Amino acid sequence: MTRSRRGWGAIRKLPSGNYQASYQGPDMQRHVAPTTFQDKDAATVWLTNQRRAVEDGTWSPRTADGAHQRRKTVADAFEAYLTRPRRRDLKPRTEAHYRELFARFINPSFGDTAVAGVMVEDVNAWYTDRTLWRKKDGSIMRTYRAHAYQLLSSVLGYSLPSGAVNPCQIEHAGTVDTEREIRPATLDELTTMTAAMPDRYAAMIPLTAWCALRFGEVAELRRKDLDLTAGLVRVSRGVTRVGKQTYIGTPKAESKRKVNIPPHLMPMIKDHLRDHVGRADTALLFPAASGGNLAPSTLYRHFYKARDAAGRPDLHWHDLRHTGATLAARAGATLTEQMARLGHKTPQMAIRYQHAAADRDKVIAAALSGLARGA
Repeated sequence: MTRSRRGWGAIRKLPSGNYQASYQGPDMQRHVAPTTFQDKDAATVWLTNQRRAVEDGTWSPRTADGAHQRRKTVADAFEAYLTRPRRRDLKPRTEAHYRELFARFINPSFGDTAVAGVMVEDVNAWYTDRTLWRKKDGSIMRTYRAHAYQLLSSVLGYSLPSGAVNPCQIEHAGTVDTEREIRPATLDELTTMTAAMPDRYAAMIPLTAWCALRFGEVAELRRKDLDLTAGLVRVSRGVTRVGKQTYIGTPKAESKRKVNIPPHLMPMIKDHLRDHVGRADTALLFPAASGGNLAPSTLYRHFYKARDAAGRPDLHWHDLRHTGATLAARAGATLTEQMARLGHKTPQMAIRYQHAAADRDKVIAAALSGLARGA
């Protein structure tokens, strides 16, 4: 039995005198021709056809008996992408968002299409189809479109063989342009909104704003997370809701951190702990009436009234966090210190976080209280 090495694929002569052809496919598996060949030239022709199919994107693997396997569709690729062995641990809410994007925007256009059959012109036409992205008022859902485009690009990039060109080629299409200008709350507006909230939730407004917390982080804070002696709040968990299901896990982007509480907030926080929080270390700072985590919809019923009282019907809850970032910048926080205080952690920013000292954050917290006093 002899083997002939070629530039692409391999041919070997069997004891029977026939030739067997094989090659390594884009899936990194070795594929053997379903039949043997009486001469070497016929085996070479088969390999040439297989190579051409790989290069033009029409290739699909064959089983040992030569029957075509079902080609991997974009829907198949999406599921493989979500369950890939080395994927980051998706938050339940993020996975739900991906599934909504795929079901609503990607699957109708590409779900049954073979991954290798998605062309650049197909993606361009899908992205520019205004009927797909139009809101009821005629405007374009730019955020949904950007997220869907980025998801499609990631799914195809994960599924295509090494060296293949991703058909998602529109520059900056996956970038979300802010559709509204965020206007931070003023100090007077924060005071008015705090006063307009029910007593058991009043401290949520200043704690969220001055410490720049996310809703999921503040809704999962417990008595043990506050260090009143050091004036710290430890952010180590977050709560999210997907439908009616509640999930508690690490904060967004793995942003565990310690945030110094501006000293002017400490009396309010101590009063809140005394009057509205259970004695157990695990007692929630802002529980729902049922005792569990506060649902966003419950908070919003009160917050909408509070923001109206302050004359800010445009304000979103997350804008309080944006307000905190603005206040910290006014207090003199550098970009590095801002990122550390807000918990914006990315691999690219890891080195910069090493320079954000805890002592400097305490100075920032004190300066924030200076702003509150009008200094």
